[in-house]
Amino acid sequence: MKRHQVTLYSLVVVVLLIMTAALAACAAPVAAPAAPAAEQATEAPAAEQPAAAAGDFKPVWYAPAPHPYFEEVRKGVEAFEADTGIAIEKQIGPDWNQDSQNQRMEALAAQGFNAFAVYPADAVGSNGLYEQLTPNGINIINFGTSTAQPTTASFAVATDVKAAAKRAAEELITAMGGKGNIINVLEVLEDPNTVLRKQGIEEVVAEYPDVTIIQEIGDIGTVEEAVQKVGDVLSANIDKVDGIIATGYTPSVAIAQVLGEYKDNGGDRTIHAVGIDTDEVVMQAIKDGIMDGTIVQNPYGHGYLSMLLLQYLSEGYKPKADAYFVDAGFAFATQENLETYNDDILAVTDQIKAELLDKYLEK
Repeated sequence: MKRHQVTLYSLVVVVLLIMTAALAACAAPVAAPAAPAAEQATEAPAAEQPAAAAGDFKPVWYAPAPHPYFEEVRKGVEAFEADTGIAIEKQIGPDWNQDSQNQRMEALAAQGFNAFAVYPADAVGSNGLYEQLTPNGINIINFGTSTAQPTTASFAVATDVKAAAKRAAEELITAMGGKGNIINVLEVLEDPNTVLRKQGIEEVVAEYPDVTIIQEIGDIGTVEEAVQKVGDVLSANIDKVDGIIATGYTPSVAIAQVLGEYKDNGGDRTIHAVGIDTDEVVMQAIKDGIMDGTIVQNPYGHGYLSMLLLQYLSEGYKPKADAYFVDAGFAFATQENLETYNDDILAVTDQIKAELLDKYLEK
């Protein structure tokens, strides 16, 4: 009897094993698609990016470090997204170090991104990065500034910063009556634009024998730092300064604040001031007569036009010879045109958009 029970038990075990194997065999086809399912998960965003699906266009907008200018450029990038339905990877790095930019852009390229609108951290150093990426079919456009020539970047969409700085200096000297002492406030010294702006101001001042730059300050990263440095330099030169010029966003805001406080505290020396960009503090200072004016760049156009050019390049267009620099334009805002300067600069963007295919590109 016991032997019979053992035999019966063994038979049951065998049957159970056979059934388990059969069930496992039936389940295998369900488990097998796990890898394709993962592929579908990665491909799903592409379905929301018409251009990527059609032409493998995977664009990136990259800025090296946080700065108010880049927030204005981002508005143009986002407008391009809204107009085209093309999703753009938008990244802002941690600092102005070229190594940081290299690491992050190389990582993005390894992920399959193949079109970059970039503000180069270093005008020379960025070229080494570009020379690694462009042979792999990656298109690169500089926005806001240019890398040193020659470069494998296809275009630079930017303000002619030297021309803008010269215009700012001319406006300041005119307001000063063609004579007097100037304080020149620079911003990020590593920024390639700072070098050009410094050159532009010095070239204009050299044309006026009765105008002197009595002090230059720079290496400014934040508004707080700028307020401290501008306040100190004005205090040290308050008995002889006639004008102050800033060609960076943060020092322009600082000049507006410091001069405003000087006037509020009864300061009676006439100090003319010209800045750059359109922070509300600067624009209010112009309205109140504390500052004479500001250079209005076209950061919206820097963002929108650089992305549009990348799209055209992905569609097979090529840059025309000698069409590398796309001048996005600038204006000079004063009390007289505070209500109209923005419309003027947007009209410039629309005009350039209409000219891109004929003036800058060919197939």
